[in-house]
Amino acid sequence: MLVQLFWVFFALPAFGIQFTPFLASVVALGLNYGAYGSEVVRGAILAIPKGQTEASIALNMTHFQRMRLVILPQAFRMMLPGFGNISIELLKGTSLVSLITLTDLTYKGLILQNANISYTMPVFTTLLIVYFIIALPLIITAKKLEKRYAKGVANA
Repeated sequence: MLVQLFWVFFALPAFGIQFTPFLASVVALGLNYGAYGSEVVRGAILAIPKGQTEASIALNMTHFQRMRLVILPQAFRMMLPGFGNISIELLKGTSLVSLITLTDLTYKGLILQNANISYTMPVFTTLLIVYFIIALPLIITAKKLEKRYAKGVANA
């Protein structure tokens, strides 16, 4: 992630593509975690048994109907844990944007710590608690969605 962030912000201007720090962060984080998200989707779709596809073909469904009515509803349940993990990873990855001049919580904590060295422990403990409070709703939402979409599904 760090290398991609540096490439988007520092290397692309050499090729005539310049981004503001915020846009460079959005592009780098989006490309990085979008790639991981696409792998979650691909893996979930490939995990659906071939018999499901064959049955929908036997019912004379188009490819779009097969995906919309048969494959994706089953794959969505498998995607939820991966998407929950990626959303939390994205939250943690945002702390890297301070390296390309954007101010975030971690950078503010470093400024406070550098102002007075004796505040190191309280500053970073507070940062830990703030990140936990931000991540907690993501964790709870992911667990609730997983539980909701697991209803009626036999445990394997």
